[in-house]
Amino acid sequence: MKTKLLLRTIFYILILSLSSTTVFAQKELYAGIEIGSKGVKISVIHVSNIKKGNYDITAYWTENVGIAKGIQIDGKLDQKDIDRAAAVVFENLAKIKNKYAVADDNIFIVGSSGVAMASNTQDLTARVKTLTGKDLEFIDVETEGKMLLKGCIPPKDYESAMVLDIGGGNTKGGYVDTLNDNKFEFFPLSLDYGTITLTEAVNKTIVNKADIDNIEVYKEKSFAYISMLREKVAAMLNSKPIVNRKRNVYLSGGALWAFNELYYNDSANDKNLVPMKLRDVMEYDAILKNNFSKFETLSRTNSNAKKVIETYSQKHLISANNILLTCLETIPDIKSKNIYFAKEGQIAWLVSYVVDRSKKVKINF
Repeated sequence: MKTKLLLRTIFYILILSLSSTTVFAQKELYAGIEIGSKGVKISVIHVSNIKKGNYDITAYWTENVGIAKGIQIDGKLDQKDIDRAAAVVFENLAKIKNKYAVADDNIFIVGSSGVAMASNTQDLTARVKTLTGKDLEFIDVETEGKMLLKGCIPPKDYESAMVLDIGGGNTKGGYVDTLNDNKFEFFPLSLDYGTITLTEAVNKTIVNKADIDNIEVYKEKSFAYISMLREKVAAMLNSKPIVNRKRNVYLSGGALWAFNELYYNDSANDKNLVPMKLRDVMEYDAILKNNFSKFETLSRTNSNAKKVIETYSQKHLISANNILLTCLETIPDIKSKNIYFAKEGQIAWLVSYVVDRSKKVKINF
């Protein structure tokens, strides 16, 4: 086993060295590797004019590496999860360089704010550095919300918009407001629950371990969390009252991806912003909890639905939508507002990285 691991490591080191010397690196290509609570996300984008926000997604894929499970248990990342996540980062760094010819300086590795909640993130940072030679930067909740806004929302819509991302470890977002000197200031919003952390919290309330896989017991226990979620979401929104005046609500994250693929089931729609309705989220919620076999059947013939079912369990999907539905129902006058799923939210941080490092773009916040 150790011999196999050694050979595999040597193989990827060779790929990295060859890709850096024999392949012509393209300056317009950028890549990002994000270690999130539910998995590792890899993005490659081609930037034609960053000042105008013109870019195309060359490639995007995910590796299902659950790294945040231990946070709700003892506040730490499990060492096995750290080793596995770092190995996945290492392998995909080689793929990015070899297959897509992305220059090393144009490749960024980050850890999400959900993963950053762990008390031993330095262990993950050290492991990634040892394997790749690159630094791992953790994004805090405020920075992640700001990046999400920059990467998802057209600049002309900043003042009328709020953004929320339901991740695996937490929910974050925010909005911008104009100050007296005509500069934008970002105001962050955050909730300590995400898809994975809420699921693990509910699981901890199941006293009889024989019921841990009983979905009926889980639904009963998760229902008890709704009132607590309402209070926390209301407190989040009321802490920044101006957000309640925003007319456009932009949403992203795994919860939204799952909803879009399972409920709207419109793979032909290539638009980044998908209009949503509250009643659709409510109907989707009922199917998740009372007729889940409908989505399981869909996954047998629909590849996108299959990816969702392979990524998230029914428990995860219920938790994700409990957060989504609670957020929407708590936003004042939500039925009169425009709600959008930002499909490219998963690469928002990378676009923001490129913008912030470009000398051609000046952002006031």
